[in-house]
Amino acid sequence: MYRAPVSEIVFTLERVAGASAPLRDGLFGDLDEATLRAVLDEAGRFAAEVLAPVAAVGDRVGASWAGGAVTMPPGWKEVYRRWREAGWASLTAPPELGGQGLPACVSVAVQEMWNAASMAYGVGPTLTLAAVEALEAHASEELRRLYAPKLASGEWTGTMNLTEPQAGSDLGALATRAERAADGSYRIFGQKIFITYGEHDMAGNIVHLVLARLPGAPPGTKGISMFLVPKFLPDADGAPGVRNDVFCAGIEEKMGLHASPTCTMIYGGGHAGGEKGAVGWLVGEENRGLNCMFTMMNSARLAVGIEGVGVAERALQQATAYAVERRQGRAPGQPEAGMSPIIAHPDVRRMLLSMRSLTAASRAICYACAVAIDRGRLEPDPGARASWRERANLLTPVAKAFSTDAGVEVASLGVQVHGGMGYIEETGAARLYRDSRIAPIYEGTNGIQAIDLATRKLPAAGGETIRAYLRELAETAAEARASNRAGMARIADRLAASLEDLSVATEHLLAGLAKGDIAGVLAGATPYLRLFGLAAGGAYLARAALLSDAGGDAERLRMAIARFHADRHLPETAALRVAIVEGAESLTEAPPELLAG
Repeated sequence: MYRAPVSEIVFTLERVAGASAPLRDGLFGDLDEATLRAVLDEAGRFAAEVLAPVAAVGDRVGASWAGGAVTMPPGWKEVYRRWREAGWASLTAPPELGGQGLPACVSVAVQEMWNAASMAYGVGPTLTLAAVEALEAHASEELRRLYAPKLASGEWTGTMNLTEPQAGSDLGALATRAERAADGSYRIFGQKIFITYGEHDMAGNIVHLVLARLPGAPPGTKGISMFLVPKFLPDADGAPGVRNDVFCAGIEEKMGLHASPTCTMIYGGGHAGGEKGAVGWLVGEENRGLNCMFTMMNSARLAVGIEGVGVAERALQQATAYAVERRQGRAPGQPEAGMSPIIAHPDVRRMLLSMRSLTAASRAICYACAVAIDRGRLEPDPGARASWRERANLLTPVAKAFSTDAGVEVASLGVQVHGGMGYIEETGAARLYRDSRIAPIYEGTNGIQAIDLATRKLPAAGGETIRAYLRELAETAAEARASNRAGMARIADRLAASLEDLSVATEHLLAGLAKGDIAGVLAGATPYLRLFGLAAGGAYLARAALLSDAGGDAERLRMAIARFHADRHLPETAALRVAIVEGAESLTEAPPELLAG
């Protein structure tokens, strides 16, 4: 059973991630703390009572394909209808599209609940939200007017079509082509794979945003354009009309996310009859499609990060409930008569505290990224907007990669806490682990996120964006040192040491970039992202402990989590610093042919 941790979500969002300041200053319009709490309470109720009950059948039955059509598992179509009619699809859409215009940080908090209830469900709306953002930013007025309101309401859903059999993460190798038509539209021909919710029966139309090449386009990523290709061509009234020449050729049989259809899409295969070619319309400028797609991808990357948080929270809740009920052996200090609940055993407590600290740290990082996105859009001062946009850009790869890695680690620990029963599908622990494993892979693998962080985000503004962020985290360490709360001094010492590790590693990578040692920088990119997440997460956990009201159970738990993270996770940063600063040669001097032998 899932119960949304709404109080902890509100506390983290407002006080730890900093949403209270823009709330207080009116940047979020009419939204106030009471309304925010009401929205999150209702989202938590819907997630627990409506979404969570269909997760198991979704995993067991899965989506099915036949003759180009995908049928969702029992109950899913009805759940989607209820979800859309309740207004959840339009939460952050602009009011002019019929949306509620709420900030991104509220959307991210709600998405955590959808993914905790069912990650296979939560991944679907993510791409529709991203499609709305891409159309609002780049599409013509005609396309926005026709498609954006129906996507924003959830009446139609959206997809992102990048990957091809020969072009995974290397978009420069994609071969799908587009031909200009006399009426100003285009005809799209090609194959796309791994398309999430590319076909299903929950919405009246599916709007695909597709990357393709025009004749004579420059090679590589500079010659990519983006096209809007609907499943059904809208008629004169804007309703789904004639079937377009785009079809689903099959769905993948996957390790997890069984209810989320992962489709192979064929464009221009002649399946619709009549003239061959999928009708599409250009979004943005010709050969500038990657710029448009990055709008969609950046939104989706934070959304995938929060998938990691959601699945981690669900795994934590299930493991905790099992550890309270399951009795085995006698724990130290426990009564001699009878067996102890396994939560009393030190190693089980270690696992549960690790699960808690990684979940809480990841939540704070994702929420802080979302708040930065909001302030980068809404701050009245142009300089402040630019600064917050740079902060959001810095945190996005960390939110995506650290949080999804944490989701896998927490879900794996959840299986371990269950012992042998964790390996049995009946408990649901295995499903969470299976579902979690895709998140470090899609929307840009976590290795790509590390490369992005190390080579693009660190040198932004001459390195001043990351240095300013480090100074802010150091202020938390100083506040912790000045606190008189028991245990806070050691947290401060551990945090300060980790932030020093992060600072040294940062300057090392910046120096490597300056002298052109790209191989050395890439060799340290993944350990650097891990170091960044552990140190930043430690600062947010310390902040949570500092800001809690003294004496209550919530304060005691936050202090316990911060202490555990400081003692058990922050010491990792010293080893990661060594790997980054001194470990490049052991990687770069091992040639691929040696490894292949």
